[in-house]
Amino acid sequence: MYEPKEPNFMKHVVIIGNGISGVTAARHIRKLSDHRITIISAESKYFFSRTALMYVFMGHMEFKHTQPYEKWFWKKNRIALVEGRVKTIDSADKKLNLSDGSEILFDDLIIATGSKPNKFGWPGQDLKGVQGLYSKQDLESLEENSKNCKRAVIVGGGLIGIEMAEMLHSRNIPVTFLVRESSFWNGVLPKEQSEIINREIRENHIDLRLSTSLKEVISDENGRAKAVVTDKGETIECTVVGLTAGVSPNIEFVKDSSIETHRGILVNEFLQTNCKGIYAIGDCAEQHNAIGQRRPIEAVWYTGRMMGETVARTICGTPAAYKPGHWFNSAKFIDIEYQTYGWVWAQPKENENRFSWQDATGKKSIIISFDKESKTFLGINTFGIRLRHERFDTWLTEKSSVEKVLEHLKDANFDPEFFKQYEQEIIDKYNADFNAQLKVRTKSWKRIFLKA
Repeated sequence: MYEPKEPNFMKHVVIIGNGISGVTAARHIRKLSDHRITIISAESKYFFSRTALMYVFMGHMEFKHTQPYEKWFWKKNRIALVEGRVKTIDSADKKLNLSDGSEILFDDLIIATGSKPNKFGWPGQDLKGVQGLYSKQDLESLEENSKNCKRAVIVGGGLIGIEMAEMLHSRNIPVTFLVRESSFWNGVLPKEQSEIINREIRENHIDLRLSTSLKEVISDENGRAKAVVTDKGETIECTVVGLTAGVSPNIEFVKDSSIETHRGILVNEFLQTNCKGIYAIGDCAEQHNAIGQRRPIEAVWYTGRMMGETVARTICGTPAAYKPGHWFNSAKFIDIEYQTYGWVWAQPKENENRFSWQDATGKKSIIISFDKESKTFLGINTFGIRLRHERFDTWLTEKSSVEKVLEHLKDANFDPEFFKQYEQEIIDKYNADFNAQLKVRTKSWKRIFLKA
């Protein structure tokens, strides 16, 4: 259990990792205290938006535009930046040993080292030209590896995989996409929405190979990838191989310490490890007890930010349990935007019913999950239609009925006014599917204005 310090106790808080989790923790500790703060990072000196890396490669922005804070921000806020790699953690003496031989003492330590791309022991996985896409260094490697590339092969059907395929495709590099599942992301999405992504990938002239796995990467005489062999026995010539079969917590340097780990660094509801004064947040943290239906490890941008805010309050003397609220997420599959609020599983659970709608183009889709007996709204997936987070957060908190959500779906629409509206089509299909008589309803703008 957390033991609060005296309010005026000045301590040195060291944060390993300068991603969204670590930097958010530093910013909020500074807002709440005068503690000395040091951030250590081997990736880059300054924080940058990791989700924007693909747009740098595609020429939509320069790397400097991914850095939301000016360089003077850190000095002004008295946040010291150390470029280095932590080799070991001495939890008893509260000391970090860096790979350059230097040491850093701490009072409180926050480990926020994020994720690393998975490797599964494929022959040739460490050849030149074979890489993941997570870090700034990965982006730099891809810039070099993609020069004069005649074909690339992407291995793994997740969000990073489709981003990497789009990045290479934007430079007119032919891409073959190996996905071991029978349909893209079908462990997460219902069948009909998974198939929408399959079509989107193929319509963009990306060679999607479903139910196909990597067997090995073949080397040329210089130790560089020249081809891959699939589990179907096919050899595909390529000079870039993207390994995007998921990520795992980046915690190798913790393994020889007294800090308890499983897949990630184990933490309690206050994000504390088993070692006093040591915390873990973001992708590298694993909850001892999963929160609701969430996974013990969540490699998601917004949960990392929330963990950073939470641990800052605890370190500054007002302990707070980590409460991520209702699940939500968003992504972009080439030109199709995806949002999810609440829970829509790939396969409905026993207590769940489903409502599904898709427009005539096959690019816009809504799937809603609700309780069979009570009709309580449980979650929604939407493709190609933007919906407001706050509306769904409220409906989930209030345990609203699916019919209330559908009748007021227009209130949640976030698309520009000139976009085509689909609420009437959606209501008509629900009425036909479930023998209902719902009508599209919206709040009175007059009432909203007067309330404001």
